Amino acid sequence: MEKRIVITGVGVISPIGNKNDLFWNALISGTSGVSEVTSFDTSPFKVHRGCFVKDFNYNDYINNGSNREIGKGSQFAIAAAKLAIEDSNIGLKNIDPERAGVSIGTTAGEIQILEKVNYIRHEKGADSVDPGLFLKHPCVNMPSNISIEFGFKGPSTIIPTACAAGNYAIGYACDLIKLGRTDIMLAGGSDPFSKVAFVGFSRLNAIAPEICQPFDKDRKGLLVGEGAGMLVLESLEGALARNANIYAEILGYGLSCDGYHITIPHPEGNGVTSAMEKALKNAKIKPEDVQYMSAHGTGTVANDKAETISIKKVFGEHSKKLAISSIKSMLGHTMGAASAIEAIACAMAIKEGVVPPTINYETKDPECDLDFVPNVKRDMQVDIAMNNAYAFGGNNSSLILKKFKG
Repeated sequence: MEKRIVITGVGVISPIGNKNDLFWNALISGTSGVSEVTSFDTSPFKVHRGCFVKDFNYNDYINNGSNREIGKGSQFAIAAAKLAIEDSNIGLKNIDPERAGVSIGTTAGEIQILEKVNYIRHEKGADSVDPGLFLKHPCVNMPSNISIEFGFKGPSTIIPTACAAGNYAIGYACDLIKLGRTDIMLAGGSDPFSKVAFVGFSRLNAIAPEICQPFDKDRKGLLVGEGAGMLVLESLEGALARNANIYAEILGYGLSCDGYHITIPHPEGNGVTSAMEKALKNAKIKPEDVQYMSAHGTGTVANDKAETISIKKVFGEHSKKLAISSIKSMLGHTMGAASAIEAIACAMAIKEGVVPPTINYETKDPECDLDFVPNVKRDMQVDIAMNNAYAFGGNNSSLILKKFKG
């Protein structure tokens, strides 16, 4: 019999809250995490806003006092991982380190390290760059730093599939447990705010000037964000044996890569459709079994239209009954962390019976004519939720979670 995988702990570092309860309360209250960019000069650009993690002190989260010098992406990930471990009540002393692993997704890894190198080279010359900075930059440092911090000696994997990476990492972690290679996995995603991402999306005219308005007729683009989301995954058998609190069961996932274009989705959503269909098949459920969907919902014209088309293709008439929301309206686009944080939102929605809203929704778009839970949370029973995430290059992922009922 195939092992069943459950979520027993979650941890979030986000623009609207750095502890689970603060994050959840802000999320269902429709709190916006938008603020002005202050980490660099935005005067050369038409846009000046983003979503930043606030009141974050890494020293509040480290376990062993080593205070190693690491990048901000690793700091976010370790902080979220510590929150998830504490939430799971698993106890590190009770874990076989050889059977505990890390799987994390990212878009740019420790990109701020590279940005620092480039700044020093530009201002002071290449000889002024500390060679040690280059050792901190590779994105493989992120899972390694997590493993070092918590003493995990099992698989340590980075999955850099950009904005779909969190779901990829969670799916891969589930596979490792099902295959019997690990007992416990820390899975999720992390990305710090990136000047590279800000400049890139700005050049694409894909950043909204003020607010992010997913699926709204007058949407003007996304907002670049930052953060981390980590989940403790284990087999149902192991969770029950220690009487663990279970948020939800992970039923399955689906991946696709349509490779239509480097920056925009297929206009008919072919890759997105494929990922959702594969997820449903992998989970062994029918479309009408899903009550809630956490949409990718970036707020760009192309994404939201293509995603709506895909949802209608996959869910047919049931698409009109789905409660769909985009929490990027509050968090901005946290890149590789996005679908990991959104998976946590799905797990909490299932556990709490509350669906977060899509804020800033003002004008209905006839091309995006589904129920996007506008502006106000919704109390409703959620037995099964789907979490969608798509990325540049046509990387697409869908994850399905279910309420645990024994």
